Amino acid sequence: MFYHGTIPNKIKPVIRNITSKLQEPELTSKIPPGRGTKKISPFGYLLLSIPITAFGLGCWQVQRKSWKEDLIKQLESQLSRAPENLPDDLEHLESMEYQTVEVEGHFFHEKEMYLGPRGLIKPDAIESGGGLISQRNSSSGYLVITPFKLENRNETILVNRGWVSRQNLDPEKRAKGQIQGTIKLHGVVRLPEPRPQFTQSSNSNMFLYRDFPKMCSLSGADPYFLDAKYESTIPGGPIGGQTRVTLRNEHLSYIVTWYSLSAFTAFLWWKQVVKRVPI
Repeated sequence: MFYHGTIPNKIKPVIRNITSKLQEPELTSKIPPGRGTKKISPFGYLLLSIPITAFGLGCWQVQRKSWKEDLIKQLESQLSRAPENLPDDLEHLESMEYQTVEVEGHFFHEKEMYLGPRGLIKPDAIESGGGLISQRNSSSGYLVITPFKLENRNETILVNRGWVSRQNLDPEKRAKGQIQGTIKLHGVVRLPEPRPQFTQSSNSNMFLYRDFPKMCSLSGADPYFLDAKYESTIPGGPIGGQTRVTLRNEHLSYIVTWYSLSAFTAFLWWKQVVKRVPI
């Protein structure tokens, strides 16, 4: 028996090649070209010299402050030392400022001069402030500068006898203090003062500063000057002890200024130069 028909073809499975493309993440750099290679420019390093220099000046002012404080102590100790004999050669006085010496001689009251106006320095009162080691009240007056002829010597020096009020500037009002004859006194050696700016030289017996050339020309004295100590004050006369130690000590303010400037400019340098340089 025969069967007529078609034998179904064997269906073969079709395998499709599905390729899975694994796309790797693209490693793209977000760093701008050249980043990491840029360096601080020479001008940037030049700017760094500003905070470094300011810091160095601050350190220098620390040293200056210590030196000035030691110098003030030294001068204070010199003022309290026992008086020394006046040297035979008066030129040695130029290296003895603020040292006390003993002199003997007599005054030429008719040639006295005046330095001021000045405030009165109270005896035995020392105050450090504003650069002056002194303490004064509100009184205004003048210092009496009188030529002093040294005993048994040919030299005549200038002596700041002390302070008088304006009312007693006339010698006739303080006649009891115009002592005559030979006396001994203790005085502090002083050196000439530079002429202050905008101050004219005096043409009379009134002076604004220790103008040795003019004072000596007017009085005929040699260019040596003493401040009479308070102990040498003559009753009825000028008040002695009018020595001002004029040493300014403002180094602390300079220290604060330089260190503050150093810190501020260092911060600006870091912010404007270092922070802008790529790492």
